[in-house]
Amino acid sequence: MGENVDRDVNHALRARFDEVYGQYQQLRSGLAELRTKLEQLRVTERSADGRVTVTVGARGDLVSVELDPAVYQDRDATKLGRTVTDTVRRASARAVASTQELAAGYLPAGSGSLEFLRTGDFGALLARADAAPRP
Repeated sequence: MGENVDRDVNHALRARFDEVYGQYQQLRSGLAELRTKLEQLRVTERSADGRVTVTVGARGDLVSVELDPAVYQDRDATKLGRTVTDTVRRASARAVASTQELAAGYLPAGSGSLEFLRTGDFGALLARADAAPRP
């Protein structure tokens, strides 16, 4: 009887291992796809007056700035600077939201990585390492 119990336990452990390994493989392949999508992500935002158009990447990094020739008629460099800055900030905020949305489809709910993307809190990212027992 003891031998049957051992076989049953081993079979159950093997089935659980196969399930966890399958989830890991799925997550791993999903992360490669996520990386590609994030590398390709571009968010374009236009200023309220339509004279400034900016494009940013997934991390809000500036990719391009386009100025309508009409900006030169105003000749107010300070105003133009504020308009560019505001437009970049709005585009960056949208890029962060898009990145979070994309990542949520690939990362496990409640993961430190997903929480970090949502809040920018390094504590969430490192919480798991802090909880690990120290030798």
